[in-house]
Parts: sequence; C-alpha cells; structure tokens
Amino acid sequence: MLDNQPRGTIVIEDIEIGMRRSLAKVVTDRDIELFAEVSTDHNPVHLDDDYARDTIFEGRIAHGMLTAGLISAVIGEQLPGHGTVYLGQTMRFLAPVRPGDRVEATVEVTSIDHAKRRVTLDCAARVGDTVVLKGEALVLAPSRKFD
Repeated sequence: MLDNQPRGTIVIEDIEIGMRRSLAKVVTDRDIELFAEVSTDHNPVHLDDDYARDTIFEGRIAHGMLTAGLISAVIGEQLPGHGTVYLGQTMRFLAPVRPGDRVEATVEVTSIDHAKRRVTLDCAARVGDTVVLKGEALVLAPSRKFD
C-alpha cells in the first residue's frame, strides 16, 4: 500500500478542517478471494469469470465492502488514526472495482465537534479519475487528555 502520511494518531486537539489523508492499493485476485473467505460472501460475480461475464459488469468485480475497507484503513491508521472509534458511515457505490485496479481512498475533515470529540470526514475512493465510492464518516477521535 502507498499512503501520503505515516501511520499513528492525530488527536482531536490537532485536527483541522480540510486535513486530508489517503492511501492507494492495487486490488488483487488474492485480495478478493481472501475477502470472500473472511466475509463469507462468495457471490460468483466476484469469483467466477464465466458467470461474471454475463452480468451487467461484463467481468469480475471486487466486493464493494473491500473498497470501503480502504476508507476504514485511512481512518484507522492515519486520520484520526490509532484509537479512533467509528460511529457511522454512509456510502454510495458509483462504479465497479476490478482485479488489477489501483484504488485511491481519501478522507477529508469537513467538521469538528471538539466538545464531543466527533469528526466528520468526507470519504471517496477513485480508480484513476473515476469516483467508485463516495460517502461520509462520523468518528470519535482520540484525545491527548485521555492518552
């Protein structure tokens, strides 16, 4: 994986509107197979070339939640990072991700409630110029006061 920042924690006291972090990953056949095993989602559109060719996607695609997991990785590893608690997530899947695609997942701070330690993040995943996932996350950020 490639990312633009080291892993760790950004505490609520240091978070600012507009802060942004991302990572990029090439989704492999192995990633899709492992996700199917962990999630128990063995839908053939993800695993069977012959089946998937006859679908609206005209070929195999990665699980949408595998792509969403990259958003989770940015939140849990970079912004805010270690110690973050997910409170909610909305998302829309806009285009498929295929084996071999390089997905870039990005989060950006859009609002902060310092009193409640809540941070709202705009979330997106792209393959090239195509937005494949768009959404918003609400998280409880770690605080210097409690560490």
